[in-house]
Amino acid sequence: MRLLLDTHVAIWWLSGDGRLSAATRKAIEDAPNAFVSAVSLWEILIKQDTGRLDLPTGFADALRVDFIELPLTFDHALAGRALPLVHRDPFDRMLVAQAKVEALTIVTADRMLAEYGVPVLSA
Repeated sequence: MRLLLDTHVAIWWLSGDGRLSAATRKAIEDAPNAFVSAVSLWEILIKQDTGRLDLPTGFADALRVDFIELPLTFDHALAGRALPLVHRDPFDRMLVAQAKVEALTIVTADRMLAEYGVPVLSA
């Protein structure tokens, strides 16, 4: 299974947060391909800059060690534009678009993302 981590899942992974279930952590560890989107890094940086999130220095490098970077492409942007407004968060909508274009399963605790018809692995 090829996985795309939602932003909160990437944060939980880095911090060892207990909200990430043991079964899901194992699925991520065992996945042949586990991706983190550049969109998630952008969201994390915005939250840090606004004081809503505090992660240690080097967290981006830690993501690169554990996961494959998924860049944002024109095809992703076009797919995002075509999505219905089920979810208003532009970061989540872009992750859905990337999952659709790249045939990825999203690892998330956000149940609304499944309404887009993408495969979801519950965090």
